[in-house]
Amino acid sequence: MAYKDEQLHEEKVFKDPVHRYVHVKDRVIWDLIAAPEFQRLRRIKQLGTTYLTFHGAEHSRFNHSLGVYEIVRRILYNFKNRPNWNDDERLLCLCAALLHDLGHGPFSHSFEKVFKLDHEHFTREIILRDTTINAILERVEPGFAQKVADVIAKTYEDKLVVSLISSQIDADRMDYLQRDAFFTGVSYGHFDMERILRVMRPMEDQVVIKSTGMHAVEDYIMSRYQMYWQVYFHPVTRSAEVILSKILQRAKYLFESDAFTFKLKPTHFMSFFTGDVQLEEYLKLDEGIVSYYFQLWQEEDDAILRDLCERFVNRRLFKYIEFNPNLQMNTWMELYGLFKEAGIDPDYYLVVDSSSDLPYDFYRPGEEEERLPIHLLMPDGSLKELSRNSDIVESISGKKRTDHKLYFPNDFVEKLPDKHVKKRISEILGLPE
Repeated sequence: MAYKDEQLHEEKVFKDPVHRYVHVKDRVIWDLIAAPEFQRLRRIKQLGTTYLTFHGAEHSRFNHSLGVYEIVRRILYNFKNRPNWNDDERLLCLCAALLHDLGHGPFSHSFEKVFKLDHEHFTREIILRDTTINAILERVEPGFAQKVADVIAKTYEDKLVVSLISSQIDADRMDYLQRDAFFTGVSYGHFDMERILRVMRPMEDQVVIKSTGMHAVEDYIMSRYQMYWQVYFHPVTRSAEVILSKILQRAKYLFESDAFTFKLKPTHFMSFFTGDVQLEEYLKLDEGIVSYYFQLWQEEDDAILRDLCERFVNRRLFKYIEFNPNLQMNTWMELYGLFKEAGIDPDYYLVVDSSSDLPYDFYRPGEEEERLPIHLLMPDGSLKELSRNSDIVESISGKKRTDHKLYFPNDFVEKLPDKHVKKRISEILGLPE
């Protein structure tokens, strides 16, 4: 029997708090899960610094990746023998679902911003380079690894396959909304996934939804909207992300400085500091290693690095206020000068953070990120874009919401010896004197 068709002697299951069970029968999937590059995802948190806001948010990219695989497995079971679905693509879909987050680094997006990295690039590298994952995929058939990489990169020729993993109603979103809601303990991310899976239909180039399932999709979109503003963009989580980013920024600055020597050479970070990150080095750096350095850097000679690490490790986060840099630039410049005068380095201790989200959008040709809309399959066989039928979705379509916050160390301001400077900073920040 060919490797791609090989089945396990008995079905394996992972007990899952969201989907109850994750079922594995394909030998290829079982081997991919056991690969070191996939096991590494156990050491990468799904929600980065969110555990400092919602203490239950300790789940990993490993959990999430299994969940996305399981949702796609269920979708494909429902698609069997339906028009427009080619079951030869089944294993490709399952592999792409399982491996879609393979390249995420420690603390994901904060880490990427500082070092100008792209986790999607590293996902492709892990799949296509000399790795255990690549060897497994190439055993399926020559060029299979490239197909999986193309699905994840959204360049694969069969757009229906791509839409299962990446669209406005895909397995990735359906898993992370429910999983993140479960582990953070909030109720916002819940929706009737089973209903959505039952009304999904394969069309030539995308998944569509039977019109009778419209209300379940409305619920899903509103769940996503609420999760972004109540969990993903939570201001306390963003405070932790700001401090994390500033730690990495400061460590990089000190590494590049001839006047500073680390007590312990930051070996695991050196290629990240120099901008020459090789795949092998990338795979070795997980959140356990990063946390280890943060612990040690609390003892470093540099006061800023020492303070920022102590804040992160012990959750002494920055305070924040509403602040729109587009409207309050003069205020920002005055604050910057006052912080400098007070001896508080504003490059590390006065930070504007902006978050924005577009909960749902219809097709806008030529725009930077063209979003395929969700289509409803009407009783007469025609397709209708979701917001044309749903007043709820129409009300939020194409509306980007942005939130700005200004972060600063309130304890530093409170201890300022210069009463004049302290009073003026407190006035601007709206702090009690």
